[in-house]
Amino acid sequence: MQLVKTTRDTLLRPLQIVSGIVERRHTMPILANILIRKDGENVSFLSTDTEVQITTHAQIGSGADVTGTTVAARKLLDILRALPESGDVTMTLLNKRLTVQTGKSRFALQTLAAEEFPTVQQAESYNASVTLPQKTLKHLFNMVHFSMAQQDIRYYLNGLLLVLDGNNVIAVATDGHRLAFCQVATEQTFARQEVIIPRKTIIELQRLLEENDEPVQLDIAANQVKLTFADIELISKLVEGKFPDYTRVIPKGYKNDFTIGRDELLRSLQRAAIMTSDKFKGVRCIITPGSMKISSTNADQEEAVEELEIDYGGDSVDIGFNVTYLLDVLNNLKCEHVNIALGDSNSSALISIPDNADFKYVVMPMRI
Repeated sequence: MQLVKTTRDTLLRPLQIVSGIVERRHTMPILANILIRKDGENVSFLSTDTEVQITTHAQIGSGADVTGTTVAARKLLDILRALPESGDVTMTLLNKRLTVQTGKSRFALQTLAAEEFPTVQQAESYNASVTLPQKTLKHLFNMVHFSMAQQDIRYYLNGLLLVLDGNNVIAVATDGHRLAFCQVATEQTFARQEVIIPRKTIIELQRLLEENDEPVQLDIAANQVKLTFADIELISKLVEGKFPDYTRVIPKGYKNDFTIGRDELLRSLQRAAIMTSDKFKGVRCIITPGSMKISSTNADQEEAVEELEIDYGGDSVDIGFNVTYLLDVLNNLKCEHVNIALGDSNSSALISIPDNADFKYVVMPMRI
């Protein structure tokens, strides 16, 4: 039975969309597969790791049959990538084998039954919904994703807090050492709602969302979030747990603050980072009226010193930071200048964008 007849690139796109979450090693071998369902011209492609599920559709079916199968995602993707761009590709299902053919190239792959594939159960009802342009949601995630924890025992930090509050959609991420906050205003109004979206889901969405004004609908249930955009549907379980109160972490009322060129500060920190070691990424910042001095040393007694002129007339502050945390935020921002507000050498620093209350980045000091 012929499932599909189309060009290589037309078939490659839906496979690339769904294959991102497929893991090579899994306790259930069938989860290394993708589920292909055909109903006439409509062909759906679905993958899951039991926590996240992605579905996409393409009008590339051949014949009026209704059928389905599962096949190894990586093998099929590798085969299609290696095929020449010109010429039609056909996929045929016969005797539990999927044959991929183009020109004089033919590949026969083992399949597993579609009925055995464990799809994620969709929530019966959603208690909140928001629609945003794809580029707006992508921007929200991009501004905070680097602060998410990785494999922290405090599992609720291994994700991103999404808050609907009034007419604002807020994204917050923290690993306990730094915290990033970003918000966007909408024309919709919400009762306050907080959910934690897993790290893997956020990274996958950053890959799938595009820089355009096409809408993405985000539906939130008690234990699940569903995003629908273009011809893609992504369903993800939520992280259970209580996220830290970010409003208490963001400092207020610091009097020692100055504005500095983002690129200038970034280049200085990159140079100073060369003299740090893999085990110790600390840089020392001495801020005095008119000057910011950045220095780093390592176990070999090597040293780097950078001095920047700043428009600053506040108290002298001698403070240390993990240089990676500073580089992460400066590399991610696209603005010309950043504002840095400080308390004392034992207090967190607040990095923000001048005349913009929608982004805040808090970084804890470290002992140098």
